[in-house]
Amino acid sequence: MLVVAGVAPDLDYASVLGGAGAFLRLDRGLLHSLPSAAVLSCAIAAAFQFLDRKRPPKNPAERLRLGPAAVTCAIGLAGHLLLDLCTGTGVQLLWPFRARWFAAEIAPNFDPWLLILLVAGILLPGLLRLVSEEIGDRKKASGPERGAVVTLALLAMFLGGRAALHSRAVDLLVSREYHGRAALQAGAFPNSSSPFDWRGVVATDNSIEELEVSLAPGSEFDPERSLTRYKPEDSPALEAGEHTAPAKQFLAYARFPLASVTRHEDDYRFELHDLRFSSSDNSAANIYLRIDLDSTLKIQKEEFRFASSGNP
Repeated sequence: MLVVAGVAPDLDYASVLGGAGAFLRLDRGLLHSLPSAAVLSCAIAAAFQFLDRKRPPKNPAERLRLGPAAVTCAIGLAGHLLLDLCTGTGVQLLWPFRARWFAAEIAPNFDPWLLILLVAGILLPGLLRLVSEEIGDRKKASGPERGAVVTLALLAMFLGGRAALHSRAVDLLVSREYHGRAALQAGAFPNSSSPFDWRGVVATDNSIEELEVSLAPGSEFDPERSLTRYKPEDSPALEAGEHTAPAKQFLAYARFPLASVTRHEDDYRFELHDLRFSSSDNSAANIYLRIDLDSTLKIQKEEFRFASSGNP
């Protein structure tokens, strides 16, 4: 039940088949919110209780009860949501009542260091037990329960360390100027290769700066090496694009939105990107909005697109 409940929320990833718009609405919301987690835990528990009643009874007192089963499933779901909360993408905890994203931004969507800790927690107790049996000292062998407790403690310590490094990276980013411009807002997004490496994004009054931040001992931070992306000047086409319903939906999702307006003869193309994601990020979460307007600023076409699909 723990395993099934722990992976069940990721079934909403199937919304990717409906395109970028469906994925933006449903992924990390349909099965990742608190209301859906409550329903899902009860549904999984009921399914396991049904399967349990199909087995020949050995002892009726040992039949699976719905209440304890639902609590077990809720624990598995809570662990999944907590880990997803640590990522830079985050989850829609209040879906479908409110389209608000929550993200701690302290861990990547796939963290090999977390995977190593979890695998070690599974394998080490068995290895220690085999060693103890080999030397004839069975009484001191560590059981799987102790290994699980130690693994959870190490997991909490690792995420706590990442949170401390994230706070240091953000403080460093907001304390500097970028090509003479003061930082108004900053975000640090984790690198999967090293807990000390972060991708920094800083918003100034007229630009968004991108740069790498290393907190490893002996590393130096140079704000002048940032990549500058200028915000567009005010225009009727920009205002028309920003006031559309899809733009408002995207702005509720984006962490560092950057708009652009290009003119094609008498028509306009309005786009909104989220610079939380690097230009090389091909994950499904990297979505942008494109709106085509005619010469009178009426919408001709609007669509959400995956950045990995290219930019024709």
